[in-house]
This record gives sequence, C-alpha cells and structure tokens, in this order.
Amino acid sequence: MRKQIAAANWKMNLTLQQGETLIDELLNTPHELTENQLAVFAVPFPYLITIKNKLAGKKNVFVAAQNCYNKKSGAYTGEVSAEMLKSIGLEYVILGHSERREYFNETNAILAEKVNICFENGLQSIFCCGEPLSIREADTQNSYVETQLKESLFHLTAAQLTGFVIAYEPIWAIGTGKTASSDQAQEMHAPYTQRNGKTIRQRGG
Repeated sequence: MRKQIAAANWKMNLTLQQGETLIDELLNTPHELTENQLAVFAVPFPYLITIKNKLAGKKNVFVAAQNCYNKKSGAYTGEVSAEMLKSIGLEYVILGHSERREYFNETNAILAEKVNICFENGLQSIFCCGEPLSIREADTQNSYVETQLKESLFHLTAAQLTGFVIAYEPIWAIGTGKTASSDQAQEMHAPYTQRNGKTIRQRGG
C-alpha cells in the first residue's frame, strides 16, 4: 500500500516553548494514524532532541531535520552533519527545499552529496523538487524537475531509489495566491516515475 506522509516544516519559526505547546496540542487531538500513514515534524535544529523526546512512543510520528551539510565533518562553523543527526536518533531529513536552493544557492550537485551522506548514515531523505512560476508558464516544468532528479539522484542504485521519498513542491504556489491543481500535482508526483530507465518510488509530498 502506498505510504501517505504529512510533513510539517516549521522553518525558522517558534520559540522552544511555543513549539512544545504546539506539539502538545497536536498530540491531544484525537486521531490515530493507520499503518500506511506517517506524520513528520521538521523542526529547527535546537529543538530536535526535545521534540523527539516528546514524540517518543507515538505510532508513526517522527521528527526530521530541516537540512544537513554535505560534508562528513570539519571546519564548517554553524553547519550540522548527517552523523550528528544520526547520533541523536533521527530518521528523516529534508533536502533540497526551495528556500535552500534559492537563498543558499544549493545546486543539484550539492544535493547529490547530501543524499549520499544521508544514505551513509541511515537517514531517510525527504527530497524536495519543483519549478518556479516562469518555468510553469513556459510549460517546461517536467524537464526542469527531471533535471533536478537526474542530477541529484540518478547516481544511486535502483535499490536505493526504491522507497525514496520525493516531495513535489511547486515554488509558484508558495505564498503567491496561486494554487496547484490536483491534476498538476499528480502529473508530477505519480506513484511511479520512470526517468532514463530508472524507476523512483515516490511517497508523500
């Protein structure tokens, strides 16, 4: 059965106290996830351990980091490595968010390195892809997203790509008042996407 993943990215918002209150309110909401449903909270780095402890024992509910660095270790002040995330028991990390691509100049090549280092540390990537408005208006969104996937993921083996979590994130629909239709999302985020002879299993979004 296809997995359904609801991932909430807090971005750079909320104090620790506000975050704890939010999680408490969500946990007190009467709702039980089924076996094929996952909820993931991507919280700021300082809150990862605290929120993870709050969610301990909750069925199908996880904490994710919003990013990680593309190097194992070294003199990279202010960065957080995949190994560090693994050491605190994290399972998920967001990679390739549109804001990371736009504001921090993360290229497809850099993201390929991040994907590799997450695999090395047993972290499940939630890989974001999507096109800006100019690309959608030019009707070249398919080739644009294909390039993102190809340059960041297609060095992986077929086994690694099986079950890979890809989140289609149409940048033109973020804070613009424009809305992606279900048909547009499904076209890009089908259960199986065949690219250059490799099949990627897509889950969530």
